[in-house]
Amino acid sequence: MLRLHGVRLPLGHDEATLRAAVLRRLGIGEDALLGWRIARRGHDARRRGAVALTYTLDVSVADEAALQTRLPDLARTPETGYRPPLHAPARLRHRPLVIGAGPCGIFAALMLARMGFRPIILERGQAVRQRTRDTFRFWRERVLDAESNVQFGEGGAGTFSDGKLYSQIKDPHHYGRVVLEEFVAAGAPEEILIAARPHIGTFRLVSMVEKLRATIEALGGEYRFASRVAGLRIGQRGEARQVHGVQLADGTAIEADHVVLAIGHSARDLFHTLHEQGVRMEAKPFSIGLRIEHPQSLIDRARFGVHAGNPALGAADYRLVHHARNGRAVYSFCMCPGGTVVAAASEAGRVVTNGMSQYSRAERNANAGIVVGITPADYPGGPLAGIAFQRAWEARAFAAGGGTYAAPAQRVADFLAGRPSTALGAVLPSYQPGVLPIDLAGCLPEYATVAIREALAAFDRQLPGFAMGDAVLTGVETRTSSPLRIPRGADFQSVNTAGLYPAGEGAGYAGGILSAGVDGIKVAEAVARSMAAMDAGEPTASFAVG
Repeated sequence: MLRLHGVRLPLGHDEATLRAAVLRRLGIGEDALLGWRIARRGHDARRRGAVALTYTLDVSVADEAALQTRLPDLARTPETGYRPPLHAPARLRHRPLVIGAGPCGIFAALMLARMGFRPIILERGQAVRQRTRDTFRFWRERVLDAESNVQFGEGGAGTFSDGKLYSQIKDPHHYGRVVLEEFVAAGAPEEILIAARPHIGTFRLVSMVEKLRATIEALGGEYRFASRVAGLRIGQRGEARQVHGVQLADGTAIEADHVVLAIGHSARDLFHTLHEQGVRMEAKPFSIGLRIEHPQSLIDRARFGVHAGNPALGAADYRLVHHARNGRAVYSFCMCPGGTVVAAASEAGRVVTNGMSQYSRAERNANAGIVVGITPADYPGGPLAGIAFQRAWEARAFAAGGGTYAAPAQRVADFLAGRPSTALGAVLPSYQPGVLPIDLAGCLPEYATVAIREALAAFDRQLPGFAMGDAVLTGVETRTSSPLRIPRGADFQSVNTAGLYPAGEGAGYAGGILSAGVDGIKVAEAVARSMAAMDAGEPTASFAVG
């Protein structure tokens, strides 16, 4: 088949109109079109009064060669089926370990299991159902379980999010399609295979994560929940440092030559231990800011105009960027149409926000992080300085919210005017366990407050009503991405600790569910290649646990 891009049609068209548009674009008659299917469907809302649907289609024609000669921009439809590159040897010296059961860890384990390597998955938190109960208890009763929450547990931080499944990563092997197809096999709607900006939502993710676990276990994988890794077992192999296993917090030692480190961006205690053990890491940029909430109906009107509410469009989203006069970039992050702002703390005495939506995106408010880019120059002090920076602002937010896990909040009108909010207005905040109106200026660095104030006015020019006085800002958003990176080589192993495979968002190699899943696949293949090539014998090593 051939791939045809850029077919554009008005809202409300029928299938016959789409077929006619394909024939016109190809310049062929009915008999020459043997078949077609939708590869991607999205919408173009750059002109609010003329919102259009856009399509990428795969077409089968009678004479492909002649058509490609006439229309050289037509390429062949890419092959997207996944073929495991190899299979595990009959006998394994050690099973590979995967630390973390977020999207990266799940897909690393799934692909290793499909290749016959029977991975062991170590997850510090609970299975997804219990984790969901623990998280909702925190939201309702303010009882935080530091090992089972929005950040920790089966499914990773993405479980309590909008469930976005798109990314801007380069993906020449189409591993992103593999991730989507595995999700559909686990119960996701088939719509995600063609939607330009697919998403799933929290409740659907829960059942899908369980089905993916069942698949991995059926293929010989093994899950161990409530198994917090306290450190690596590292020995010498000649001149090089070599992983020989892990030590759990309960004292259990597990031997392994290959360890996938897919721990997510909030495993701060393990980052500290790995640093003490000499695993090379470096500080990296991330962002800090606030969550903003508007009525979803306002965002729909601002994006779609008279087409707001059209079922073909669904709840509107947005993506905004502003370069402030103080040199800071301000942008919208993790926008959740028809969603809620959630409490995302994983440590006692700290407040962190995030956003979440269900598949329906039917809640009354839209929310997004409005965040400011920062670099290691803003938090000097080495690889772990970003963690200290995050903790400091999260502790301030906890205190500003009254020390009860309520979050500090402010009306946009008051934030722009530089005065405290004493009450909220027409927009009811969705954050649980509640908010306390204050002045958010003390909850962020001054440069961030200044940049966000400027950006809100700029965003209002792009989306009329964005700076509405009663819109609610809630603080703070600090976990936009990992504050550090664990460098790895072309073989995906740590540059100074052989057998350790830093992977996913926590290690600095992904930024969302889809990219984390893709990284998990790539790392699994690297582990498989190494294990297949490893010699049976290995010298004795001395072990050290930090």
